[in-house]
Amino acid sequence: MSGDSENWSTTNSGCRLAEPKTEVTTCELLPDQEIPLLKSRRERSRAEALKLWAEKRKTGWSPCSPQW
Repeated sequence: MSGDSENWSTTNSGCRLAEPKTEVTTCELLPDQEIPLLKSRRERSRAEALKLWAEKRKTGWSPCSPQW
């Protein structure tokens, strides 16, 4: 499960839009459980998330709807 969020921060010159962050969640599907087991959750910059997605696509991953 992942999602983008916009973070606002305040500087001396006023407000500015900070870099969007993407949450990358890793889960394990267990045969006897309806809900996947959360293994890790990490916030990444958009650039890091795009790099990770490109690596996953090279190994055969493709977009899909949420699995739970």
